[in-house]
Amino acid sequence: MRNPIQKILIANRGEIALRVIRACRELGIATVAVYSDADRAALHVLHADEAHRLGPAPARESYLRGEAVLQIAKECGADAIHPGYGFLSENADFAEACAAAGITFIGPPASAMRVLGSKTRARQAADAAGLPRVPGSTQGLQDTAEAIAVARSIGYPVMLKAAAGGGGKGMRAIHEESELAAAFTSASSEAERAFGSGEVYLEKLILRPRHIEIQVIADHHGNCLHLGERECSVQRRHQKVIEEAPSAVVDGDLRRRMGETAVQLALAAGYTNAGTVEFLVDDEKNFYFLEMNTRLQVEHPVTEMVTGLDLVHLQILVAQDEPLPLRQQDVQLRGHALECRIYAEDPENNFFPSPGTITRLIQPGGPGIREDCGIYAGWTVPLDYDPMLSKLIACAPTREAAIDRMLRALDEYVVGGIATNIQFFRRILTDGEFRAAQIDTGYLDRLLQAGPSQQPPGQAAGSTAEEILLPALAAAALEVLRSSGASAATSTGGKADAATAWQQAARREGLRA
Repeated sequence: MRNPIQKILIANRGEIALRVIRACRELGIATVAVYSDADRAALHVLHADEAHRLGPAPARESYLRGEAVLQIAKECGADAIHPGYGFLSENADFAEACAAAGITFIGPPASAMRVLGSKTRARQAADAAGLPRVPGSTQGLQDTAEAIAVARSIGYPVMLKAAAGGGGKGMRAIHEESELAAAFTSASSEAERAFGSGEVYLEKLILRPRHIEIQVIADHHGNCLHLGERECSVQRRHQKVIEEAPSAVVDGDLRRRMGETAVQLALAAGYTNAGTVEFLVDDEKNFYFLEMNTRLQVEHPVTEMVTGLDLVHLQILVAQDEPLPLRQQDVQLRGHALECRIYAEDPENNFFPSPGTITRLIQPGGPGIREDCGIYAGWTVPLDYDPMLSKLIACAPTREAAIDRMLRALDEYVVGGIATNIQFFRRILTDGEFRAAQIDTGYLDRLLQAGPSQQPPGQAAGSTAEEILLPALAAAALEVLRSSGASAATSTGGKADAATAWQQAARREGLRA
């Protein structure tokens, strides 16, 4: 058994870096942050025990420089590296370099990553294990001619996908042959920019499937567990927007069969640590292996909320060569959890990124609410990276209650100075099809194509705009009172001062008081 980890370098940024830092602090492990010039004042830098500059803002000159990350780890005495998600998290060469340097990589071994981290090799592994998968190629496509041949063999529509990564990068849906050449070039180019590899493959596009994934965790002692499923069907441009656990359509038998399939694949590849096996599920509840993400997922909090497990703690425990402290029968799902990905983007302007300075921030709280974030008032959101600001999670005994709790939390959430998609989530969460769990991977596209909501953005049925913005208005009024030194409760002119404060706050919020 390895010695306990003493110091972890987090090779990432934003909310996931802060999430790992907090887990380390709970375990008494020292933390090291790395940052680009754009992130010099980022929250993960301020929270870590020490922080080191990686380079200029572009990821290729900073967060993707594995040799620089490793050098910093050596110089500061870090005995482990946690890659978070994205950047170097699924880079087998980096994992191998860590092992060669005697530094623990908190993730799967490079050998398993090469088998499963590559989408094409993962499909080969699924075939070898006799697992059901989506029809298509198991090798990277050499050129457009080969792509056309594969597409003709399985029939249109088809999907081009990046072999080296996920997150919707390098993905193109193709409905007829005339679209294929341009799609191949653009998908390969986007994959090269995002993952350092332009390799793409092709698979059959299954119409109106659900995207359901299984969380697994495996140790170095032959134990591998599945921790239930996540429903990830609400997507825009193949990027997940809302995730849930459990799925409203997965019963106990389907959960068991999908879980056993995921575990079988992980064990066959010699996988250890946390990972996610993704499936497509059709209307008749047939499931097909899609790919495996050999890292911690963005949406891991919903699994934590319904299982009561801390996945980052378990990752570190496994990395220390300790056996998992539970068995499959110990994994129980309780309640329902939703996650909304809060982005600096403008839904009214085709979701265009909205970088800039956050002038004011009021974050939600209360029973059943969790927020994983890396932002604060006064921080400038850079244009150089994915514009996700935070992940807002709501948990309740039932799905309906979790949705209502999330709506309440969204009402409380205020980000000033930049555009966000906070109010856009209200349209989804109040939509009848979503509330009835009648969703698939094309659901959100259909909702957007239906045109603007019948009610003003951010306004729920039966609510006025003033009621929706009341938390922000109250907070702004309090700021006015504090800054003027007045107190409605103690000053002689208290009522007048309070009224003035509300009027000033209302003007700031663009309302009439």
